[in-house]
Amino acid sequence: MRKWAVPLTVLGIGGVGALMLSPRGRDAIRWVFRRMEEAPEHIAQWNETAQTELEKIQKALNEVAESLRVNLAR
Repeated sequence: MRKWAVPLTVLGIGGVGALMLSPRGRDAIRWVFRRMEEAPEHIAQWNETAQTELEKIQKALNEVAESLRVNLAR
């Protein structure tokens, strides 16, 4: 595997260079950077939604645990 490290690295760097030199590649890179500017808002929204779902799951688990305690106490 060691003898393939240098050629693969050169190929990877060459691919990135070709991407940055082509107009379509530059457009793709701009698109990615524009999307990354919006990412924190989307992550925060997803985080709030995930937190709400986790709270619902926790509540359901607490109800199941309480139900099991009541049934075991009988």
